[in-house]
Amino acid sequence: MRIGVIGGGNMAEALVAGWLSGGRAQAEEVVICEPVAERRAYWQATYGVRVSAENTDALAGTELVLLAVKPQTMAAALSGLSSAAYTGIWVSIAAGVPTERLGRSLGGDSRLIRVMPNTPALVGAGISALCRGGCASEADLAIACGLFEAVGEVLVVEESEIDAVTAVSGSGPAYFFRLVEAMAEGGVALGLSPEKAMRLAAGTLTGAGRLLAQSGVDAAELRRRVTSPGGTTAAALGVMAAADFAGIVVRAELAAAERSRELSGQG
Repeated sequence: MRIGVIGGGNMAEALVAGWLSGGRAQAEEVVICEPVAERRAYWQATYGVRVSAENTDALAGTELVLLAVKPQTMAAALSGLSSAAYTGIWVSIAAGVPTERLGRSLGGDSRLIRVMPNTPALVGAGISALCRGGCASEADLAIACGLFEAVGEVLVVEESEIDAVTAVSGSGPAYFFRLVEAMAEGGVALGLSPEKAMRLAAGTLTGAGRLLAQSGVDAAELRRRVTSPGGTTAAALGVMAAADFAGIVVRAELAAAERSRELSGQG
């Protein structure tokens, strides 16, 4: 598949690497439009794709354009681009940028797909939520889903749900990493070396996630199975409950969703 990419950052790299390794596209079919010369050189040397400093080159002969720029720079990135000059599929992974705003910039007949991926896509373990906008068809959505399946799971949602998706899965990896850090800090406080504490914390949470994914048992039941009445795990969970751990997580997600809505109103 012939793909143009506007923005050559980490998430764009995760996606393109997955598409190339999965046979969804060939290197010569991909053009990366990136303003930083060093980054363009990296792309060309690492993946053998075509590179350009001009965003308009993403439209030349491609079937799909991936918009992989930060929300704050989206307006500048779209300057000079228009659906009048491009009839392929536009796929945006920018948080907080609704398809209605993209359509105003690109033209009302744009075939728009909005996606919220997450960083585990870097290792083929992402989960991406997709929704249709503009004039995109079900066939367009199916094409986009096929591409994102190359880097993990996909879930089709309504655009009204994207802010919630951003809060849960888009920002979610950072919550996981912070929990790993906190558990390691606790291990150090108990006398472990930082290296041992981090290895135990990271290995435990990674393994628990794999168990949840592969066991077919829900999280609440798995928690109950590891929690003996009056035992060590119950003591730890009691502290978490007293500190309103669940409430803290919910409030954090609400804050992330609110920021996503704020970004939606910019530009």
